[in-house]
Amino acid sequence: MSRLHKVSFQQAQTFQVINGVNCMKIKLLALAAVTALGVVAISQPAAVAHHAFSAEFDANLPVRLGGPITRVEWINPHTWIHIENNDPEATRDPGPWMVEGGTPNTLLRRGINRNSLTLGEDIVVTGYQSKDRLCEPTCRANGRDITFPDGRKLFMGSSGTGAPRDGTDATEPGQ
Repeated sequence: MSRLHKVSFQQAQTFQVINGVNCMKIKLLALAAVTALGVVAISQPAAVAHHAFSAEFDANLPVRLGGPITRVEWINPHTWIHIENNDPEATRDPGPWMVEGGTPNTLLRRGINRNSLTLGEDIVVTGYQSKDRLCEPTCRANGRDITFPDGRKLFMGSSGTGAPRDGTDATEPGQ
């Protein structure tokens, strides 16, 4: 006769005991373990494609780029502004460039939004070129400042990640 038949009817309704094992306790322990794993997984910081400035860009390779905006990507963890660099005062290669900015939220707080970056508008960007210096298929830079045709100049949100402190960002300590 199994252990199930040896417990009272009331005990059998409250929890089931099979071969000396309390099934309710096992279920509760399993639920607690799954919950604990879920909490740990949720509380871990995301490590998806985010990097420090110095991992990808070179503080010793400043760039000035200018030309029309050809595309804007509002994606986390960074925005990307694509321009066709045709500025006669440009310090780097003419042609297509991808310029990395801060997070979409950072740019919004600094006054840059979807309506302020219109396709075809000429802008000037200062920043730093990628360490690899490769321009295939597109040259890449980290944007520091963006200047609009009306003269407005806005910080693109690259500080605090190892980018050089050049006084451009008013939120840098000591400013």
